Amino acid sequence: MPDQTHRRAAWRRQEQELVERWTAAMERYRVAHQQLSACEQAQGRCAPDDVLVLNAEAARAEIAALRRQVARLKREYLSGSRY
Repeated sequence: MPDQTHRRAAWRRQEQELVERWTAAMERYRVAHQQLSACEQAQGRCAPDDVLVLNAEAARAEIAALRRQVARLKREYLSGSRY
């Protein structure tokens, strides 16, 4: 039973870290898109700065990776191998 408790505590920590990473990634994504929008408004629909576009793409890729990780944890939970 102590081993089971240890595993559950480790899973909870892992899930909490995932939630924190998700929140941070969503904030980076929101800020990147806000900057792109402000740039487009200021430049009158000119091409946005490459750095802003790269930041937005990096945030989108990180969110996609986190979604895959959430899906993996969900599969583990539904299969009964987690908790």
